[in-house]
Amino acid sequence: MAQILLQTVWFIPCYPLIGGVLSMLWFPAVTRRTGPRPSGYVNAILTLFAFVHGVIALTAIWNQPAQHELIPWLNVAGLDLTIPVEISAVTVGATVLITGLNLLAQIYAFGYMDMDWGWARLFSLMGLFEGGMCGLVLCNSLFFSYIILEILTLGTYLLVGLWFNQSLVVTGARDAFLTKRVGDLFLLMGVVAILPLAGTWNFDELAVWAQTAKLDPTVATLLILALIAGPMGKCAQFPLHLWLDEAMEGPLPATILRNTVVVETGAWILIKLQPVIALSPVGMTTTIIVGAATAVGASLIAIAQIDIKRTLSYIVSAYMGLVFIAVGTGQAQTALTLIFAYSLAMGLLVMSIGSVVWNSITQDVRSLGGLWGKRPISAISFIVGSAGLVGLPPFGCFWGLEELTSGLSEAHPFLLGIVLFVNGVTAFGLVRVFGLVFGGKQKQMTERSPEVHWPFILPMTVLMGFTLHVPHLLAAWNLLPGASLNYTASGLLVMSTAIGIGAGAFVYLNEKWEKPVRIGSQALQDFFAYDFYTAQLYRVTVVFAVGLVARVISWVDRNIVDGFANLIGFATVFGAQSLKYNVNGQTQFYALTILLGVALFGLLVTWPLLARLSLIVGG
Repeated sequence: MAQILLQTVWFIPCYPLIGGVLSMLWFPAVTRRTGPRPSGYVNAILTLFAFVHGVIALTAIWNQPAQHELIPWLNVAGLDLTIPVEISAVTVGATVLITGLNLLAQIYAFGYMDMDWGWARLFSLMGLFEGGMCGLVLCNSLFFSYIILEILTLGTYLLVGLWFNQSLVVTGARDAFLTKRVGDLFLLMGVVAILPLAGTWNFDELAVWAQTAKLDPTVATLLILALIAGPMGKCAQFPLHLWLDEAMEGPLPATILRNTVVVETGAWILIKLQPVIALSPVGMTTTIIVGAATAVGASLIAIAQIDIKRTLSYIVSAYMGLVFIAVGTGQAQTALTLIFAYSLAMGLLVMSIGSVVWNSITQDVRSLGGLWGKRPISAISFIVGSAGLVGLPPFGCFWGLEELTSGLSEAHPFLLGIVLFVNGVTAFGLVRVFGLVFGGKQKQMTERSPEVHWPFILPMTVLMGFTLHVPHLLAAWNLLPGASLNYTASGLLVMSTAIGIGAGAFVYLNEKWEKPVRIGSQALQDFFAYDFYTAQLYRVTVVFAVGLVARVISWVDRNIVDGFANLIGFATVFGAQSLKYNVNGQTQFYALTILLGVALFGLLVTWPLLARLSLIVGG
């Protein structure tokens, strides 16, 4: 049974896609009869099938070498577009993570979308995302990975814009789509350019080619910069990071996926391309700079936000920045460990704050407080998620961050300082959110905020259990350092976490400290609260330039192109109006007119020859 499921592991992406298609059958006419819920139940059942299929297949491939299958698709004119599928413990495990998180998010949606009639659209799009991400991790081709990423970009637009009757939702969906398209356009250039150089799109063959490839430094630099642009957009890295914040306007069950596994699709491609990126020192340096700048900047922006969901969205960008640093310094395995532990902890955090948003009306952390006694399960989930996200032993992300800091301690001490700083600031920011939401005294918006019902509690408690067991899973996979633990790096990591937690507790769990807290000048707070004024910078640079070019093109089109066409039309009408008075019905007059026209045309054509003959005769 296990071997059969392993041989058909390529079918895992088909389960959620079938569920998505079935969910779409709930048209408004059907929904009026049955209600919207059956569309969600159908999709969740098929997601459960995909999860069980992946778990059984994972037991069969465990400690076994990777297997490869080829799915024929198109072979014409020398172009072979066969889909290569990689079946390994890593890829099958990734499908289990994706389907498991999506199943929990769908159960969570049963409660969150309780009074909403848009179940069919939400669950069909969640099925599209799940199927696309499972196909992405199983696919071993850069070309087909790019196609899947494009489908996921469209899915982001549709999912964020689910409540399309709200202006902020429409703006967020549009900006998310367009921002991702910038990175995707450059990635397409890299995908097209690498084929004639390497002769393949297969990730394994690209890694082998990169070991002996001899490229011109300029060509290598341009190629790598194009290839990392796509992951920059998917992972919400500076300067393509604003879309993730605006995407928070979509339904929160979709945010669970987007903040965990969706943003990791870019990181997955980046990790698979790490051997190719190593061909260019400039490309490696750019990857590190982008990751470091995003990690530091986003972690600082997060602690200045008052929207509870925005605080988490910038932490997402910060941790994806750490993944960029890991890949840029050649620690691809560390990056995989980090994103695995991160995805579970971040999913739990999103579920926790989502339950608060659902029945507290407001998302402003300044209007919340005192929920510890009313929302104990949500509060404990937030604590466990926070512990699993920062460098706090023995929880999950500590081991990934420990590997990262150990690898940076000798060769890159400056980057080590950045990782410690980001970890400390993130710990401070999470304690800040906990203190403002669950600590302190009850306020008007939280006086009547009871604990949520079972569709919220069940996925939170299950995910809490998995988050707590991440160290056991890493130990079973032989991913813990054991005797090779770098005590210096580990000590610094724990110290940065302790400083962040201590400072956050001293400020935001201290009733004597005046709220809202003011640290530094108002101008400095606004600088971080408004995202370094990135949106305003876009308006005066990119948006202004694009608008100016559009206005110039519009003027040329209206006054020159249309003007010339209008001139031709006017001349034609004027000529016709003039000629109609010369019509007399006499055949000889028409024949004379034709002969005169032919003669004039012949004279014009032969004029150069006649001029040449006149010169010869005159000479």
